[in-house]
Amino acid sequence: MEQSMNWKLEDLFSGAEEWKNVLEKTKADAEKLARKKGSVGKTAQDLKETAELYEKMSRGLETVFLYAKCKFDENMADSESKNLYETAVNTATQISEKLSFLAPELMQLTPQIFETYCQEIPALGLYRKFAQDFFEKKSHILSGEMEELLVRLSALGSSFRSAFDDLRVNDIIFPSIEAPDGAEITANEANYQRALSDPNPEFRLRYYRGLLNTYGQYINTFASLYYGSVKRTMFEAKSRRYSSSRAMSLAENHVPESVYDSLLQAVHENQEPMYEYIAYRKERLGLKELHFSDLFVPLVADTGKKYSYEEAKAIVLEALRPLGDDYCAVLQKAMDERWIDVYPAPNKDSGAYSTGDYDHHPLVFLNYTETLDDVFTLAHELGHAMHTYYSNQNQPYVYAEYTIFCAEVASTLNEQLLADYLYRRAESKEEKAMLLCKQLDDLRSTFYRQAMFADFENETHKMAERSEPLLPSVLCKLHADLNRAYYGPELVVDDTLSYEWARIPHFYRPFYVYQYATGISAAISISRRILSGEKNAVADYRKFLTTGGSDHPIELLRIAGVDMASKQPVLDTVTLFRDTLDRLKELI
Repeated sequence: MEQSMNWKLEDLFSGAEEWKNVLEKTKADAEKLARKKGSVGKTAQDLKETAELYEKMSRGLETVFLYAKCKFDENMADSESKNLYETAVNTATQISEKLSFLAPELMQLTPQIFETYCQEIPALGLYRKFAQDFFEKKSHILSGEMEELLVRLSALGSSFRSAFDDLRVNDIIFPSIEAPDGAEITANEANYQRALSDPNPEFRLRYYRGLLNTYGQYINTFASLYYGSVKRTMFEAKSRRYSSSRAMSLAENHVPESVYDSLLQAVHENQEPMYEYIAYRKERLGLKELHFSDLFVPLVADTGKKYSYEEAKAIVLEALRPLGDDYCAVLQKAMDERWIDVYPAPNKDSGAYSTGDYDHHPLVFLNYTETLDDVFTLAHELGHAMHTYYSNQNQPYVYAEYTIFCAEVASTLNEQLLADYLYRRAESKEEKAMLLCKQLDDLRSTFYRQAMFADFENETHKMAERSEPLLPSVLCKLHADLNRAYYGPELVVDDTLSYEWARIPHFYRPFYVYQYATGISAAISISRRILSGEKNAVADYRKFLTTGGSDHPIELLRIAGVDMASKQPVLDTVTLFRDTLDRLKELI
């Protein structure tokens, strides 16, 4: 593989020795900060020194962790890279424990004292927004000893996710299934997308049952792991005096719980378009029964078109041209200067993501295989990268990181612009139909499906908080009932599908998945403004990209012209789904 197709981690560190040196400096900074215990905010000068030292230490730790994680993901079988990664993780935990006194001690200050300090040292005014949010959480900050205990508990709590990963990746032996061509294929996660896109419905169903029924054989263990994860989150929420786990999780990003409820309510009130789509899919595929395994196969024949990486780069650049030539110039820089790790490789981690720290350019991780989905993935991850790039360029460190609630907006908007670009330039009815099918499938999986997962989390955490045990039968029944509610009467919901909750890793990051649904809703509303030529739409969106975490996410998205406190973005998404289905029916 050409070196130009690998990301250039030398931009972070020349190698392991430099990494170790910065790690030691970071640990030394943490020690200096720890020695300030009792005087972190005693005077204005103390507070300024604390803030500056904490930022220096945090920036060093971010870069150390970033490099280690990227090296590990490049080759997960490399013992040296794994050692770097585990060392970074352990160091971060140790530092968190060592500095757990900071929040309780700073809570001894008041907004009035802080304002006095700002008058004495005007440079502290930079932290006014941070301080306001900090003091709002005062009732949820515990004593230094309790904060240290919760840090340790959090590290222990992550073992539920680790055990989940070990079980499904390393320990479970998935069955071999005979493919239509007579070859054997393992019914595991790695082959999931390819197998469920196969035109043979009997094979798809056998594959899906082979995969899901294997999870079913371990359903008691998966239920215990998930229940343990839920109880850990519930313990922290109660310890921090939040009304619920959901309240704690959403408060982290200052998202009102009404936004969560509004999403679920709006989806429940507008399920008919999905029911219609499921019925149409069943009819179009000519099936007597439609199973979940039938939701991935294309409704129209795949053109088989492949996109070289060079072609993908050119397409993405042109599709995102409406966002400005300067925007595309940064994209070109990312492509030319090796911000991207492109192709699959032995022992390379699967999937795709964008990552970065404050002091360096973003990095993008791909497993590019020349499919249309890979072109969309490139656009998606570059959306994240550009959001990070512009936030870092325009915000001080303390406000550069955007919240998870805003994180999927830039990536999904890029996908919307790409979909429009490809559709307008499609050369045949078949290609247009394929793109419309992809739009429907993406909305199903990113909007409806993630909303359903959010519903599942909402209910399971409520059950646990009512002291109702999360037994395997309870979890399976809930998942089956939600599938019936979200997909309608034409989808066969059997015991196999009821096990599916057990394979979802995002459930170990409580109340995260709803943000995929809100993110795509916001992106669709913004993209409609841009594509319709609405005045200031691009300027508003570009301004949003620069805001990082400088305000609460609901307020920042209003800058881009979308109000996530209302149902309108969700309704816009439902409208797009319905209109896309109508266009597809007219076309074929």
